Amino acid sequence: MVITIEIENYAVKKVLVDQGSLVDILYWTTYQRLQLPDTAMIPYDEPIYCFSGEQVSTRGYIDLHTVFREGNKTKIIPIRFLIVDAPTSYNILLGRLSLNTHGAVVSTPHLAMKFPAPSGDILTIHCDQRLARECYMASLRPQLPIQQTNHIERPPDSRIALSGEDLDPRIGRDVRLELVEDTTPLELPNGHSINFGTGLNSDERAIITPILINNTDLFAWSAADLPGVDPQVASHKLSIYKEARYVS
Repeated sequence: MVITIEIENYAVKKVLVDQGSLVDILYWTTYQRLQLPDTAMIPYDEPIYCFSGEQVSTRGYIDLHTVFREGNKTKIIPIRFLIVDAPTSYNILLGRLSLNTHGAVVSTPHLAMKFPAPSGDILTIHCDQRLARECYMASLRPQLPIQQTNHIERPPDSRIALSGEDLDPRIGRDVRLELVEDTTPLELPNGHSINFGTGLNSDERAIITPILINNTDLFAWSAADLPGVDPQVASHKLSIYKEARYVS
């Protein structure tokens, strides 16, 4: 669930509500865009670990008053953010520590988050589905350049200061996947070839080689080799709005 919050008189978009995270994270690039002084950050260099076991470095932590807004209703929450220097599609990550502390209830089916306001009312913060899709697609291709628009900006009432430009540090990288081991080619009767990993032992290769040679005609070497595929077997669908118009 991706929402917009206000910090230090800035409207910050691309804020991920992550109930699986133990900490609230402010990414280093976002910290710089907010023009926060380095002296405001309390040094802290203990690493954190993501669910896959990957180690992520930290720079420090900072306490910031965070504003959640629904129309004219607001709630200001003090949150201690851990400052993390890592590539990401998001500006901020709100974990379950702050969500539980302030009684927030997140409904994924409704794409909304509710929590009590000081006035006794219930504030409802809705997900920004467009930005959520953009962040999700960016996470699927982490090494490709990503074109984005302003995600820290001034709202219509001019109460928030202005800062533009994207916050994704991966722009400009073009790193391809690399082979994990050396390969050796196997020439097939139809003129094509495939590669064997050198990790295969001789017995495994002896078993696989005749199977590949005898079934060369079963491989699709190009799109032309796939005529008449039943849609019940495989089909391709573009998930777009029907009312969307083509732009060249």
